[in-house]
This record gives sequence, structure tokens and C-alpha cells, in this order.
Amino acid sequence: MTDLSQFVRNGKKIIGVAANYKSLLKILERPVPELPEIFLKPTSSYITEGQPILIPHGFTVNQEIELGVVIGKKGKHISEDEAMNHVGGYCAALDMTAPCRMKEARSKGGSWTIGKGFDTACPVSAFVTKSKIENPHNVRLWCKVNNELKQDGNTNDMIFTIPKLISFISQYMTLEENDLIVTGSPPGMGPVQPGDVIEGGIENLISFKFCVSQ
Repeated sequence: MTDLSQFVRNGKKIIGVAANYKSLLKILERPVPELPEIFLKPTSSYITEGQPILIPHGFTVNQEIELGVVIGKKGKHISEDEAMNHVGGYCAALDMTAPCRMKEARSKGGSWTIGKGFDTACPVSAFVTKSKIENPHNVRLWCKVNNELKQDGNTNDMIFTIPKLISFISQYMTLEENDLIVTGSPPGMGPVQPGDVIEGGIENLISFKFCVSQ
């Protein structure tokens, strides 16, 4: 059986989900989408504790706390009913995002790749076994910057559930063992600066700390 605790080393892709919290869409005054909005991050954007978050020159970068879902069983055209059988475990993740590039991409219909996929744009916690989260649709995610609480959300606010996301994504690309789906972020994301310390995690389960550098 695959050792999913090494998903950072062995994973082939990171799949992100944009604007997947009802409370965030309300703040942004956007309609609820009919289908998930998906993007990719390269695995070179992974970092783990002890490695710094690097802000590219000239970028403004926001922190976004998310529940990460680690795929434990390969599949394509997965039904929603079968989707949770493909989940191997979880992690807490930061979807570091450069709004300066995202705004330009949205206005011109361009790619999100640079704004979402720069080096160190996906800091993650250690692996959490599936059995430790009885209901992944009711866990508290939190994030502090310099010890100030910035994000405090619950996955029960997600628009698209984990089975829906897995089923949708697998219609277009094969999900493989060690792949990571980052499932969207609750409100409160904001810019971070070199020297900042970001802490976050899944309440009563796992946490992480990353320092921002340049």
C-alpha cells in the first residue's frame, strides 16, 4: 500500500478550487457557480515546515488556508457515491496567491498559472490519516498572521463537497495516488510581507507555521 505520508515527494499534481465558500462569494458579491472552477499548481510549489515562503519580486501575495484532500486510490470517471473511497487522507494547506497577477489574468482572460503556481505557493502540513477526520465537511480551518487571527472558517460552508469535486475533476483528468486537491478558502485572506509568520491548521488536529521571506 502506498505511503501517503510522502504525498509531497510522490504527488504528480496539485488541483485547486477557486471561490468554494458561500461566505466568500457573499462578500465578493458574486453568484454561486454551477460548476467548480479548477486550476493547477505545479508540485514545485510545495513546501513543508522549516522552508520559507518566498515572495517573487514585485508580487503582492495573499495567504489562503484550505483543507487539502490527498488521493489514495487512482480513478477516472468517479461517481459521487464512490468518491470518498478514493480519499486517502488530508492536510492543511496554504494556497498562496498573487492577486496582482490574478486581477490581470481575470480582466484579460489569461492564465492563472503564475499567480497560483510560483515556487513555495503551496505550503502544507504533515499528512492526516483519513480515519482522524470523521466528517471532512465539518472541520474548522484557521489562519493567523503574526499571531492575529485572519481566517476562521468551517468546511460546512463549502459550495462543492469533496465527493462533488472528486467526481467533477475525474471526468477530465485521472486522479492518482498522492495527488492533492486544495478545496477552497474561507474569507479573510490578505497580503503578507517578508518577515511575517503564518500559522494555520485544522482545529484540534494539526497545525503549521511558515515564515515569509523574499
